[in-house]
Amino acid sequence: MSDNNDHNPLSRRKFLGNSSAALVAIAGMQVAAGAQETTPIRSRDHHLVNELEPQPKNAALDAQNPSSNFSPVTDAGGQPPFKYPFSFSHKRIEGGGWTRQVTVRDMPMSKKMAGVQMRLIKGGVRELHWHVGAEWAFMISGSARITAVDQKGRGFVEDINEGDLWIFPGGIPHSIQGLGPDGAMFLLVFDDGNFNEFETFLLTDWLHHTMPEVLAKNFDVPESTFAKVPPKELFIFERDLPRPLAEEKNAVAAGTGTVPNSFAFFTSKMAPTKVTKGGEVKIVDVTNFPASNIAAAIVTLKPGGLRELHWHPNEDEWQYYVKGSGRMTVFAAGGRARTMDFQAGDVGYIDRSVPHFVENTGTEDLVFLEVFPTPNYEDISLAEWLAHTPSRLVDQHLGTGEDFLNKIQKKEAVITPQ
Repeated sequence: MSDNNDHNPLSRRKFLGNSSAALVAIAGMQVAAGAQETTPIRSRDHHLVNELEPQPKNAALDAQNPSSNFSPVTDAGGQPPFKYPFSFSHKRIEGGGWTRQVTVRDMPMSKKMAGVQMRLIKGGVRELHWHVGAEWAFMISGSARITAVDQKGRGFVEDINEGDLWIFPGGIPHSIQGLGPDGAMFLLVFDDGNFNEFETFLLTDWLHHTMPEVLAKNFDVPESTFAKVPPKELFIFERDLPRPLAEEKNAVAAGTGTVPNSFAFFTSKMAPTKVTKGGEVKIVDVTNFPASNIAAAIVTLKPGGLRELHWHPNEDEWQYYVKGSGRMTVFAAGGRARTMDFQAGDVGYIDRSVPHFVENTGTEDLVFLEVFPTPNYEDISLAEWLAHTPSRLVDQHLGTGEDFLNKIQKKEAVITPQ
């Protein structure tokens, strides 16, 4: 019986020969692929030909934003920018100081909160005014006299110093005046992303747009009383320093008393909520500042310190970087992740429940604010989540070994190292 394979073009001998050649070819491709895999495509100093940037560029901006210029390999893109520098904002300069703002119009993702930087010289006054949204404030430097009157006619006057806070609920009329020797620099945060500092309810503007005969009738005085009302808003202007604090406190309390819960909070005198080797945090919300409907954390990270991986389940987070430099990675659902660098004067924004971390990448302390449009501060840390989930289940996900998981602290670190 003849072997059919002898007459078949794909005889056994040819098949084996062809198979061997194919295997050699496949092996060659695997070696080539392996060689490609071992060829580096990234370098620490970005000198490789595929990393070079021969075109003209903004070298100063690149130097400030290395995590955007050459992102970490863990970044996946797809996450919109969550940073906006106050340096990009228009500065309105007046005789008594200046101001500028970052709102949803500048930073589209900042839907729920807006921020204002303001500088008042010694005697500089942010005129009597009010607005619909609540105003939360942090004194960056210097000191100021603040005043307010609530809906029951109860007065409030206080002096605020560096590191202290205040809150003015929406609709409450108030003022701010810089004190000596160098006035005040402060940050204002509003629970409305569309807030506009240049369109508030101003005392002078209102009276200027009210007929003199109506003003006279309202106060039962001659029309001439209002002859010197300014023809336009004062906004920020310079005047003499206020009278002694005790004297003004007594005066505003006449007849109705003072507000039941102070609008001021002396954070500079507060003991930290948490202290570790990596830094400290002070948490201020309705539990220790009853007048406030805005929660906040003041975070200080030492060089190399980390605000641990976490998220906030109850509200968006608006950040302000007071001093130092750092980086933040934000991870969003769908595998989107991005890292951005921050310096003093920058604003950051993270949507509710989106995980992130902040790391001090500089040589001095990094101080930043976390602000939330809610009375209560809440967060969930990655470490605390894993520490209180059955270790076998977590190990089945991560493959880290249960020994590692069992050694995780049962209470969140907040700042590492501990």
